[in-house]
Amino acid sequence: MRLTTDSEEVIRLGADYLVISSVSMFAVACVASMAVGLRAMHQPGLSTFFSGIGILSNIFLNWVLIFGQFGFPAMGIKGAAIATVISGAIEVTCLFSYLWFKKHIIAFGLDDIRASLVLDKITRFLKLSLPTTFNFLAWAGGLFAYHAIMGQAGVQGLAALSVMTPVESIALAMMIGSSNAAAVLVGNQLGAKNFGPVYYQAWATVILNVAIAIVVAILLLFSNQLILDAFSALTPETRHLAEQFMVILAVGVVLRSVPMMAIVGVLRAGGDVKFCLYQDLIAQWVISIPLAAFGAIYLGFEPQWVYLLFLTEEVVKWGTCLHRMASKKWMKNLIDA
Repeated sequence: MRLTTDSEEVIRLGADYLVISSVSMFAVACVASMAVGLRAMHQPGLSTFFSGIGILSNIFLNWVLIFGQFGFPAMGIKGAAIATVISGAIEVTCLFSYLWFKKHIIAFGLDDIRASLVLDKITRFLKLSLPTTFNFLAWAGGLFAYHAIMGQAGVQGLAALSVMTPVESIALAMMIGSSNAAAVLVGNQLGAKNFGPVYYQAWATVILNVAIAIVVAILLLFSNQLILDAFSALTPETRHLAEQFMVILAVGVVLRSVPMMAIVGVLRAGGDVKFCLYQDLIAQWVISIPLAAFGAIYLGFEPQWVYLLFLTEEVVKWGTCLHRMASKKWMKNLIDA
C-alpha cells in the first residue's frame, strides 16, 4: 500500500481489506477454471448464472456488513472484505454442487486428478500456461505500478483513478465477452484445421470489437455526468479531474479494442503465448510505465496527462498485434502440438 500512497489512513484501510479479501483468491481460482471449461464447451450461460449469484450475494452482504443491517455491527471496509470472501464461497459451492449433481462432464473426482497427473500432459499444459501466467503477473504488476505512479501525481489523481476503475470495468465488459467468445470460435476452427476460414474470421472479430468500442466510447462521452453523479462523495476538485479522465477513458476504450481481441481472442487461441508475454513486457514495462513515471515524478505532469501516458501501451500493441495477426504465425493446431 505504501507504494501507491503516502496517506496513513488509506494505507491502514487498504491493508485491512487486502488481508481479509486475499482468502477469496481460492474461490476465484476454482470459479475461473470451471468458467473457462464451460466456455470452451459453448456453455457460457452456466458460469454467467453462478457469477450472478456471487455478485448479488456480494452486493447484499456488502450492504449488511458495511452499514450494519439485521443486527450486524457496521464494519466498514472490513465488512466489504468479509462480504467478498463469503460471496466467493457461496458462488463456488453453488457452481460445484450443480456440476456434480448433474454429473456434468467437467465435474471431476480423485480418479480424474490421478489420470491427469501424467508427465506428458503436465508438460504440454505448462508449456502453454506458464508464459500466460507470467504474462498476467507482469500485467497485474503493471496496473499496480500505474496506481503507484498516479499516487505520486497527487491524492486527487489517485482518487479520480479509483473512480475510473469500476467505470472502465463496465465499459470493457462487452469487449471482454466478445474476445473470450472469439477465443472459443478461433480455437475450435484451429483444432479442426480450418486455417483458411479462421484467418478471415479473426480479422472480422477485430473489426467487430472496434465497432463495439466506438459505440461504448460515445456512450461514455454522452453519459459522463450521469455516471459521475453516482459518486456523490467526490470533492469538486476530484470530480473535475474525473471528468477529464472520462474523456481519456473513452479514447482508451477504442485503443484497447484491437489488442484485447487480438491477444485474448486470436493469438492465445492459437497458442502464441510467448509473443503475448514479450509484447506486454515491452509495451508496458519498457515503454508505458517509464514514460508515465518520468512524466509524473520528474516533469511534474498533472494527473490527467499522466493518465493519458498510460495509453502509450495500447498504441504500441496496436502495431505489434496487427503485424502478428497478418504474419499467420499464430495459426497452430494445439492438439497436434
